Amino acid sequence: MDFQDIDEARKLLGLGRAATLQEIKSAYRRLAHRHHPDKHDGDSQENDEMMKKLNIAYRLLLDYCADYKYNFDEEDVARNFPHEQDWRKWRESWRM
Repeated sequence: MDFQDIDEARKLLGLGRAATLQEIKSAYRRLAHRHHPDKHDGDSQENDEMMKKLNIAYRLLLDYCADYKYNFDEEDVARNFPHEQDWRKWRESWRM
């Protein structure tokens, strides 16, 4: 796996330069629904090929995300965690 593979996979799924795991899954589901051979009468060979490509791209991106090392420093958590206020409330209720 290299940058070119990852870049081609994200482009196939119609993703921008940055995407959340949920965005990756949503893009895959949307395209899989559109191209799934069972959904089409007629030229299923083209849909079969597209589904193979989508499955490979999806698996590649999921594997890349699974191997990503997250930084749990306070600054990074504050910058990247959009629901910090909700979690503070949860944490305070949990400590009681």
